[in-house]
Amino acid sequence: MNEIGGIRRDRGRTERLQSLHEDDLGALCEATDAAILDGGGFGWLSVPGRQAMERYFRGLLMVPERMLFVARLDGIIVGAAQLVRPPRNNEAQAMSATLMHLYVAPYARGHGLGRLLLLEAEQCARAMGYQILNLDVRETQVAAIRLFQSFGFHQWGVHPSYARTDGRTVRGLFFTKRLQDNERVVPAHPQALSVPIPARGPISVTEHSLTLYPAIDLKDGACVRLRRGDMDAATVYSDDPGAQARAWAAAGCQWLHVVDLNGAFAGRSANSAAIEAIIANATVPVQLGGGLRDMAGIERWLSAGITRVILGSVAVKNPALVREACRAFPGRIVAGIDARSGQVATEGWAETSEMQAVELGRRMEDAGVAAIIFTEISRDGMLTGIDIAQTAELANALSVPVIASGGVGTAAHLQALRQATAQAPGIEGVIVGRALYDGRVDPAEALRILS
Repeated sequence: MNEIGGIRRDRGRTERLQSLHEDDLGALCEATDAAILDGGGFGWLSVPGRQAMERYFRGLLMVPERMLFVARLDGIIVGAAQLVRPPRNNEAQAMSATLMHLYVAPYARGHGLGRLLLLEAEQCARAMGYQILNLDVRETQVAAIRLFQSFGFHQWGVHPSYARTDGRTVRGLFFTKRLQDNERVVPAHPQALSVPIPARGPISVTEHSLTLYPAIDLKDGACVRLRRGDMDAATVYSDDPGAQARAWAAAGCQWLHVVDLNGAFAGRSANSAAIEAIIANATVPVQLGGGLRDMAGIERWLSAGITRVILGSVAVKNPALVREACRAFPGRIVAGIDARSGQVATEGWAETSEMQAVELGRRMEDAGVAAIIFTEISRDGMLTGIDIAQTAELANALSVPVIASGGVGTAAHLQALRQATAQAPGIEGVIVGRALYDGRVDPAEALRILS
């Protein structure tokens, strides 16, 4: 068995199928039956019978415009997705592809396979030159909707009478995502490109790009870094938070991660002037945590220019507030889960609860958070490396993206995390603090490794 940081590499994988032998066909039909009975991810409302299902999949492989991707768990097919290309006579929409029928059987969930399937199909569409990937989904498919949103799909419309199920009419949500960084001229039809798209090998989706979040931790108005969350072990790196925000943006970072350390202990914002200076100088999105314990504080900073707020201690002590905030500000609420040996810590890491990180993660996912930041406190500021095993466990247990934090000390630590995304695709980014300030990790090198 191959392992990276304790992550099994032989359990889950995805691939494109161009032929079906009997064992694979049987497993695919079984997974599809289970998904239909579970009420999601496929067009049928009731199981059509094995003969009809087998004819469907055999015929599917004969349609040139359709590509079938499957997810395997321990070698057995447990889910699928389809990429649909426009017919050759549709030149007006030749730049767009459509994702359909993405599902994982209920008995195989919790391994990140839905994310792997989506990533596989998206990378294939991008490689073929498509600029846009479209999809639509019933509003009842809550987990799927969160998955698509976490991958950057934009909801552009709602169909009020999209489908009939369980004797009622349900709405449909329409999503789209731009696949190429820049608008560019493409051939009359991308699928006419000479780039081959073969069925891939055992691990076809390897590591994917991650977002670098440089940390700006604020204490008494200055930019500092702590060791293991100890306020008495702070190193001051800059007394000008606005200038630091400009520096990280100029270095190419696409996000800033700001924490009001005094606020985390006080339970209310305590570095307002410094945060306002960062907002005034930042040319990239900013996420803010520390001391946000009520709707007034959350609304204040979102209105002031903060893109996302991070709720930490309140996630444990007042989950109703998290739900309320997620409803009021969809896509703009992040949960911060800080843990010691898997147990959640609160009040600026001064207290440890009995709750496990995965349990809190699932609760926050249900509340509707856009992402989760996971920090292993024992490693924070120590430069000894991220706890990849714990981070991957959390990412694979959830459908929302997970941002790793705590312990980055070298470029090799970033490379290890990026490689780990092959089996934990739910890891979306990494927060780096002291190693960037000390010069142990060069921002340009970090961005290159993570891209």
